Amino acid sequence: MSDVRYPFTAIVGMADLRLGLLLNAVSPAVGGVLVRGEKGTAKSTMVRALAGLLPSIAAVDGCRFACDPAAPDPQCPDGPHTSFGSHERPSQLVELPVGVAEDRIVGSLDLERALAEGVKAYEPGLLAKAHRGVLYIDEVNLLQDHVVDLLLDAAAMGRSYVEREGVSVRHAARFLLVGTMNPEEGELRPQLLDRFGLTVEIAATRDPAERAEVVRRRLAYDADPAGFAARFAAQERELAEHITAARELLPKVELTDVALRQITAVCAAFEVDGLRADIVMARTAVALAAWAGRVEVLEEDVRKAAQLALPHRRRRNPFDAPGLDEEQLDRTLEEHSQPEDPEPEGDGPGPDGDGDGGDGGPDGGGAPEPFDGGAPETSAPESGAADPELPAQQPVPAQRPSPAGESAPVAAGDPYRTRLFTVRGTGHGAQGRRSPAETTGGHTIRARRPQGTLSRLHLTATLQAAAPHQVARGRAGRALVLHKDDFREQVRQGRESNLVLFVVDASGSMAARQRMTAVKGAVLSLLMDAYQRRDKIGMITFRGADAELALPPTSSVEVGAARLESLPTGGRTPLAAGLLRAHEVLRVERLRDPNRRPLLVVVTDGRATGGRDALARSQRAAALFAAQGTASVVLDCESGPVRLGLARTLAGLLGGSAVSLDELRAEGVASLVLENHANRTNRTNRATTTSIASLRKAA
Repeated sequence: MSDVRYPFTAIVGMADLRLGLLLNAVSPAVGGVLVRGEKGTAKSTMVRALAGLLPSIAAVDGCRFACDPAAPDPQCPDGPHTSFGSHERPSQLVELPVGVAEDRIVGSLDLERALAEGVKAYEPGLLAKAHRGVLYIDEVNLLQDHVVDLLLDAAAMGRSYVEREGVSVRHAARFLLVGTMNPEEGELRPQLLDRFGLTVEIAATRDPAERAEVVRRRLAYDADPAGFAARFAAQERELAEHITAARELLPKVELTDVALRQITAVCAAFEVDGLRADIVMARTAVALAAWAGRVEVLEEDVRKAAQLALPHRRRRNPFDAPGLDEEQLDRTLEEHSQPEDPEPEGDGPGPDGDGDGGDGGPDGGGAPEPFDGGAPETSAPESGAADPELPAQQPVPAQRPSPAGESAPVAAGDPYRTRLFTVRGTGHGAQGRRSPAETTGGHTIRARRPQGTLSRLHLTATLQAAAPHQVARGRAGRALVLHKDDFREQVRQGRESNLVLFVVDASGSMAARQRMTAVKGAVLSLLMDAYQRRDKIGMITFRGADAELALPPTSSVEVGAARLESLPTGGRTPLAAGLLRAHEVLRVERLRDPNRRPLLVVVTDGRATGGRDALARSQRAAALFAAQGTASVVLDCESGPVRLGLARTLAGLLGGSAVSLDELRAEGVASLVLENHANRTNRTNRATTTSIASLRKAA
């Protein structure tokens, strides 16, 4: 692979992404950029190319934390810097790997050296390396939540804190934060989305001419990286100078009262939580004005700032798609616009007093054409909010006849908080929030000999192992005489994420008495629970003559919700086919990720049709899961006055438990627990009274 970066100015299209990155290069206080898009859209290429445009920095000689000679960090671990030399170096681009551990991010104490030599030694992490540069997180949605929280906290405060084993280290950590993600692989929690200043949605162009130009340039770069970069060297220098000029202009830009009122009105109109959106929009609008070479924020800056800063902050639940209603945005800006000159216009901010200056003033043509504002190149459709109702309004499709008939998809009921289902035992899977597991977080439960590199020292156990041998080893000074076999590491217990595989009965019996709305609402609730617990999910549906893998195991719970919403019903009930398909999916997933334990959720009334021995075949299929010890839950959808109890029989054969739709709700579970506790108390009281009466009678 060539060391020559692909030129930033050679990238075709994606104006919004380029603008978002450049605004953060001008003003890192904007808070970084989250790039959401499908695979193969040059997200990583553009971020790496940006680093080559940033101005070089001056750093103190010998400082591992890149302190600025003009203003050294008074808390720098390598300080104090009283008399020093300095040198110029390029801005750093630090890439964070997906499987990175917390110690690698914030730095770690060399505990072996501390114990063996009696000194406190600190090794800086990636946050120190990224100071005054760019921190790039590819696939940020695949990082563990506590790692993302740590990164965003450091980015917000501009400082990293390390507190462990009696040693406190603090150092500056100010960087341009860029994260990329593919939404198909799972979403970030809304709380984490809010911490990114801007979000840009990108997709590959569908224009054949543009696609051809992308391929042409990439092939030219691969054939001669240095020659290709030389073709764009002049444009790269011009863009780098433009960034420097905008940085110098930034402190002179004025955020007028009119612009500030528009910013706060837009945030209020879109009902974003908190005030971070207002602050980010204000900083973005100021950066846009500086980028355009102006010293005053105009309405067009506010509009563009809203398009970049608000879409990802409008999610009210995990299944909401990011987006922004452009008509509502324009309406709000117009309602709160006032003329530039208030003397001749005295109408005030009423809906009719828009005046002639409400259009946002001059055009600001100082910005280069490729990076100017304008409409976003790609935007998510705004009709998504109405999609769940569309299937219910459509007639039954006549082109897909079924021998047993087929019903059109029905909308799901409102989701609710469900009870927690866990996998028995202690696992070793990825950190999450469902089942007990040995994890890098959590509380310490015991010590053991290190397995590989020592990362989490168990100090007490290490001292206990070394203490009996100090005399024999000839200890003479303060430091302990330690051997490699003395060291012990912590074993921590937390919670892991699991693979939740849904097997959903979509046959005609489920459509009876309009049960499917309640059933879909229950599955949607379980999907939301899986999202919050960071699980992977998969979905199998069965109806008619066979079962279908509607959703291969993925972290994208949103896709699962969409597939559930469009699920039709009708036909026979091939329960055995659904279970056998689930057994095969789990077999493959065990090979791919042996540490991720599965949880099987079967949504059915327990009926099985499609042959003389349909029920017997489904029972034999259920026994396969019991033999492997697969954790399972049957959501019993049977209703009506006459119940056969087939779903609960199926749960027994699976070796799992069965819950009804009413028992699935967390509130219902709490009331059941209280009721059972009251029943047990009453039984105990009655037994005690009987015993006392018997004793009195005997006496």
